[in-house]
Amino acid sequence: MTHLLTAQDMREIERSAMEDGIATGAELMERAGRRVVEALQAEWPDGGRTARRAIVLCGPGNNGGDGYVVARLLHGLGWSVSVHGMGATEELPPDARANRQAWEGIGSVVPLSGDLRIGQDRPDLVVDALFGTGLTRPVDGLGGLFRDIAECRALGCPRVVAVDLPSGLCSDSGRVIRAEGTEPAEAAIAADLTVTFHRPKLGHYLSEGPSFCSRLVAADIGLRPEATAGKGVPLAAARAAALAKNNASHKYDNGHALVLTGGSGRTGAARLAARGALRAGAGLVTVGVPASAQLEVAAQLTAIMLTRVDDGEELASVLEDTRLNALCLGPGLGRDRVRALVPVAVKAGRGTVLDADALTAFEDDPAALFADLHEGCILTPHMGEFSKLFPDLAAPLKAAPESGPATSRLDAARAAAARSGATVLLKGPDTVIASPGGAATIAASVYERAAPWLATAGTGDVLAGIITGLLARGFATLDAAASGAFLHAEAARGFGPGLVAEDLPEELPRVFRALGV
Repeated sequence: MTHLLTAQDMREIERSAMEDGIATGAELMERAGRRVVEALQAEWPDGGRTARRAIVLCGPGNNGGDGYVVARLLHGLGWSVSVHGMGATEELPPDARANRQAWEGIGSVVPLSGDLRIGQDRPDLVVDALFGTGLTRPVDGLGGLFRDIAECRALGCPRVVAVDLPSGLCSDSGRVIRAEGTEPAEAAIAADLTVTFHRPKLGHYLSEGPSFCSRLVAADIGLRPEATAGKGVPLAAARAAALAKNNASHKYDNGHALVLTGGSGRTGAARLAARGALRAGAGLVTVGVPASAQLEVAAQLTAIMLTRVDDGEELASVLEDTRLNALCLGPGLGRDRVRALVPVAVKAGRGTVLDADALTAFEDDPAALFADLHEGCILTPHMGEFSKLFPDLAAPLKAAPESGPATSRLDAARAAAARSGATVLLKGPDTVIASPGGAATIAASVYERAAPWLATAGTGDVLAGIITGLLARGFATLDAAASGAFLHAEAARGFGPGLVAEDLPEELPRVFRALGV
C-alpha cells in the first residue's frame, strides 16, 4: 500500500538513513539527480535528436543541489545546459554547495532573476529545482519568470520537469502558496513531469497538486521501505480477500441494507443508491418509501425490495428487524423527511450513511445533527455541503494560503470527523476519508486513475449506496468508505466516456473480477 508523506516525514526518513550509515547526503543527492535524468529520458526519448537545450533553475537549498546534479548529468549526455541559480555558492548547504562547485568546473551559474524570459531562449527542457518540498512562504520576485514559463508551455515548448515538487506548491496540502491578489500561474511552476523520491507526498495528490505535477514518478533513491512504517497517509485500495464472499454464506450473512427515499418524483437518487448497495454485495436491499411513491418505486425495482416508511414512527417499527444492519439516508430524501427520519435512524445505532439532503437539512443547526451521531455513521459531503456543516473548517480552504504548511483537505476532514463524532468522506478527485480518532486515507482519482466522467448527476448517490452495501457486509466505517470510494472510481474508469450514474453499479462486477474477487 502506498503511503503519502509529509515534508517532515521525508526529512526524518532521510536523516535516519544518514545516521544509520545507509547513505550520505551527497549520495542521496547524486541518486536523486540521476533518477530525474532517467525519468525524463524514459518520458521523452526524443530518438534521433542531437542538439538538445536545457535550462536548469536551481534554488538556495538541497533541491537546488539536486538541480546541479541534473545539469552535470545532462551535460554529460551531450545536452547544451544553462544554469540559473539562487544564492552565492558559499551560502548553500554543504552537499548542494559541493554539487554547485562541481557544475562550476563545467559551466557558469547565472544569478536567477524574475526578468529571465524562457521564451527568448526557447529551450527544449526546463528543470525546476528551485524549492521542492521545503517551501513555507510565497516565492518572491519570480512571478514574471513563472508566468513566462506557463505561457511558453501553453505553446508546446519547453517541457518542464519538477524536482520533487513544482516550486510554489505546499508539500503537505497541494495548494499554491501565494500572496493575496497573486494568480497561481505567477506563484508556482506547472510541470509536465514531476519526479519525487522514495514515496509521493501529500501535496502530489491533494488540491491543486495533480494539475501542477501533470505526471508523477516516485523514484527509488535507496532508502529502506520499512523506514516509511508508521508515517504518512495511505492511498485507498480495495482488497480482494475482504471483498470476496464465503462460498457457504447465506444472504443474511452479507447484511440487509435499508435505503430511505423521498416522495413521488424524488425517488431516483435513492434507487441509484439501492442499486449500488446491492452490487456492492449486500445480501438484501430494501427501499423505504412513503405511500405517495410506492407505485412509482415498485415499477422500477426487481431484485430490490420495498417497504412503506411514511414517518419516524414507521421507520422505528421497520428497524425492529435487527437484520437491517445498514442504513442510507439523504439521496432525494427532502428536508421534511430528513428531519423526521434521521434522528430515528441514527438512534438505532446501525451503520449509517448520511448524504445529500441528510446533510444540508442541518445547515442551520449542525450541532443538532452531531449530537446524535455515533462512530457507525459516515458523512459523505462534497465541498459545498461540507461548507454548510463546517463553515469555519471550510474557510481556510477557500482563501489563498500565504504560508505553509497550508491547511489541507485532510486537515479539514480530520477536524470535521473529530467534531461530528462520525467518519467523514470529503468528496472530490482527491477524496479524503477521516475517522473521529484521526485515522485517515485518501482515495484519489488523479494521474493514471483519473475518472473525470464521475462529474455527472447521480454518481454521488451511487457512492453512498456502495458504502452502505459494504457496511451491511460488516466492513468497519473507515474501510467501507475508503473501499467504496476506490470501487466507485474504478467503475467509472472501467466504463469511461459517456458514463451516467446508472452505469456505475453495473460496472462493479467487472471491477470485482479485475481485482480477483
